[in-house]
Amino acid sequence: MRKSLQIGAAFVGLIVGAGFASGQEIMQYFTSFGLWGTVGGILATIAFTFLGYMLAQLGSDLQTSSHKEVIYHIGGRYIGFILDVLITFFLFGVAVVMFAGSGSTFHQMFGIPPLIGSLIMVAVTILTLLLNIKNIINLIAVITPYLMAIIFIILIYSIFTMDLSLADANTIAKEQGSAASNWVLGALLYVSYNIAAGAALLIVMGGTIKDRKVAGMGGIYGGIMLGALIILINIAMFVKIDVIKGVDMPTLELAAQIHPMVGVLMGIALLGMMYNTAVGMFYAFTVRFVQPEKKHFKPAIVVIGLLGFGASLVGFTTLVGKVYSTMGYLGLALIIAIILSWARKAKRQKTANAPEPL
Repeated sequence: MRKSLQIGAAFVGLIVGAGFASGQEIMQYFTSFGLWGTVGGILATIAFTFLGYMLAQLGSDLQTSSHKEVIYHIGGRYIGFILDVLITFFLFGVAVVMFAGSGSTFHQMFGIPPLIGSLIMVAVTILTLLLNIKNIINLIAVITPYLMAIIFIILIYSIFTMDLSLADANTIAKEQGSAASNWVLGALLYVSYNIAAGAALLIVMGGTIKDRKVAGMGGIYGGIMLGALIILINIAMFVKIDVIKGVDMPTLELAAQIHPMVGVLMGIALLGMMYNTAVGMFYAFTVRFVQPEKKHFKPAIVVIGLLGFGASLVGFTTLVGKVYSTMGYLGLALIIAIILSWARKAKRQKTANAPEPL
């Protein structure tokens, strides 16, 4: 159970990047649909749990150190190739966005120039990636309970200081910008967007576990924790929608209202989430090309990390921002491929276990 919880917590740490933890993504994909946003959160929990279970087990079954084998296993020769190329591109792109975002956060919190803030994150990411994968999983997993504790404090505060009726909160929430036309599509696109980004490392983490049941439970725990965070953040923002409407970082605003120190703790949590995402994405990107046990792995980490730092300075984040919406549709294609693969495997197992005719 301990290994399963570690994988689950690491899965959460990977997915919960700056946009998730800040509340901005939750606002656009869930809270902006009012009361239905919570139902969307429940739908997202179910989807994350099922997909986490499947991906972790697939990684365990194939005992892979890269997402490549599983993606080709799921999608076949041609679709697998397309998914592999797109996922690999987005792994690098999302990590670069985390570098740029950390520079802005360091500047906002501590007055450190964005260039220096980004460089700090790059250096810490490179040093972390020089460790082995099991140590990386442990490091990423550590920050998850801390974030959940901060979010729970914000939720309790928000509920007990709510000044709006549910009807008024529902009206204001629906006035906020949405990333989808309805709550069902919003929930599914949010899951698919994050699965497109997080599938690679979840597969790699599953590959570190030989027992497929343990790996599968890790995916389930991760899905449940992700869903719980979505629902908690959504409720906290919904009941205080009059306070955080139009704010770029809603959870940071709520935390600062409780006490300036809580705001600092939330800011540290945001940096921790950026660190988690950067480490996870860069590791999965690098092992796509160089196996961890190869002597070229550590030099590759340094070179790729420096390239990522350079990309964060020359406007690469603008390019990535324009194609982020594509990740949602990539994720939908990946989800369909996962379900079809699971259905085929279940059918084969059923046939193999069927009693022979007399």
